[in-house]
Amino acid sequence: MHPSLKALDHRPWPLPSAPWTWRQSWRDLLFAHWPVARDVLLPLVPEELEVQEFEGSSWVGVVPFRMSGVMRRPFPDFPGISAFPELNLRLYVEKDGRPGVWFLSLDAANSLAVWAARKFFHLPYSHAAMGLEEDSAGTISYRSRRQSGNQRFEAEYSATSEPYLAQPDSLEHWLTERYCLYARSPDGRLFRGEIHHPPWPLQKAEAEISHNDLWEGHFPAPTGPPALLHFARRIDVVVWNLEPLT
Repeated sequence: MHPSLKALDHRPWPLPSAPWTWRQSWRDLLFAHWPVARDVLLPLVPEELEVQEFEGSSWVGVVPFRMSGVMRRPFPDFPGISAFPELNLRLYVEKDGRPGVWFLSLDAANSLAVWAARKFFHLPYSHAAMGLEEDSAGTISYRSRRQSGNQRFEAEYSATSEPYLAQPDSLEHWLTERYCLYARSPDGRLFRGEIHHPPWPLQKAEAEISHNDLWEGHFPAPTGPPALLHFARRIDVVVWNLEPLT
């Protein structure tokens, strides 16, 4: 059994009946979140999806992290392919009572992973030059520059608390505990992709974001620093093939 499947009671709906197809681990992850008005985000999301709000505001997340153990079942890890940094710009949406994530952009340092994710998961991945280092004090230095368009993200971040689980009905639970993504294929079909992982082992965090122009081409940049910051050292994940919804 994959380690992510040892905990199931926290899921908001049952696991898919089909076997999972991909595995991965997300490491050294920062959740940086800004409140953004729902009306600003509506044009960026398919009309079949509802842009969600929490207590009157929608939210946008920037998530830098590194991937490891990325591989299709049942193959082993491959050096140079199964581990790489990634960076996401994401929104929070819902369809048929299933809250999930809509990605405005995803950057990865692995060109093969970019190709596979675009082809098989219809996600807007781009290839980027990226780096991630951690110093002896636990501060992570992260940098990314997209190869087409040159959008950049640079930050230093670290955990400031012990791990804990977000309380149900809290904003941090609403932002992080999501078990599907939505994507649209080039021919216009809408898909849902199921995922599973244990509850997030969140930590409070601090971050200094020195450069971030991921917003370009999407919406005006939010003013000020992130309203919420969380860190997670590692979470193991399994992924299912996309399910067509339209």
